[in-house]
Amino acid sequence: MATTTTALSAATLNGRHHKTALTVFMIIVVAHWAEHLVQAMQVYAWGWPLAEARGVLGLPFPWLVTSEWMHYGYALLMLVGLILLRKGFTGSARTWWNISLGIQVWHHLEHLLLLLQKLSGVYLMGKPVPTSLLQLVWPRMELHLFYNAVVFAPMVVAMVLHRRARAGATCTCAVAH
Repeated sequence: MATTTTALSAATLNGRHHKTALTVFMIIVVAHWAEHLVQAMQVYAWGWPLAEARGVLGLPFPWLVTSEWMHYGYALLMLVGLILLRKGFTGSARTWWNISLGIQVWHHLEHLLLLLQKLSGVYLMGKPVPTSLLQLVWPRMELHLFYNAVVFAPMVVAMVLHRRARAGATCTCAVAH
């Protein structure tokens, strides 16, 4: 006999546990975003060579910066989080969440392309390293800053709108007025 009282299902993630799930998801997202911002500061503010600018975690664990598995895993985690938490959003908040999700689908595909190149040893357009499609136009560090910004911005708009939700919402995210 299965019990449903303690199971974390998509329904509870988008209902009574939505606020907690969103908080955990956003902590992960902001920590990742901060890593990219620190790396950009290391290059542009402190003048570090790109090869030495590895963010915070990349300094003690340099393999993290070059691990396509780690980058792909994060892109997949973002995609799954955006999909799992989507049903908790309604109205214009859902629209903004969907925009973030759509952009993340593309970002995920770019990381899948990078991972497949790393695994196969065959690189896009004969480049010496795994290269994403938009990386043919923009350098990788700047491209990932861009990706993180354009996924994060509509996500924040969605969350602000969601927290302003009216009474009767199925989760506890709404702020009392």
